[in-house]
Amino acid sequence: MRRGLYLGRFQPYHLGHHQVLKQIAKEVDEIIIGIGSAQKSHEIDNPFTAGERVLMVSSALEEFNIKHYVIPIEDIQRNSLWVSHVNSMVPPYEIAYTNNPLVIELLSEAGIRVKQSPLFKRNSHSGTEIRGRMLKGEKWEHFVPEKVVEIIREIDGVNRLKTIAQSDQE
Repeated sequence: MRRGLYLGRFQPYHLGHHQVLKQIAKEVDEIIIGIGSAQKSHEIDNPFTAGERVLMVSSALEEFNIKHYVIPIEDIQRNSLWVSHVNSMVPPYEIAYTNNPLVIELLSEAGIRVKQSPLFKRNSHSGTEIRGRMLKGEKWEHFVPEKVVEIIREIDGVNRLKTIAQSDQE
């Protein structure tokens, strides 16, 4: 049994994440998806709750037919303790997948095997780009799996983001 860990904020889960997880699914028997910054929501950079992100990821991964765990992980603001914190929240794993330089360093220092995941259309397949399109009223739906579109519509996520972005200043 080989289990891999993939971490992200998934604000929102998009086709770039989807392609990475499709590749990871070919390399491991089970995938642990850590929802980072789980305590954050209702912010311009973090509009969706941990529960909403769990729903997005879980729904999108149904098509992969691979056993997976989606686990919210709150930030602790102490990098030297972060790996221990993550490990206390997730099942045991043999390999971690990330492109974040700090996360690579922290996991490597802890003796964990890290593999950088391929980036898919990074300019367009990014949460920043998708949230920006939502704020401008532009098309964003083609950057996320259909099940994620349904969830964002169900929770009225675009209007939430637009409301959060408003200023109370004249």
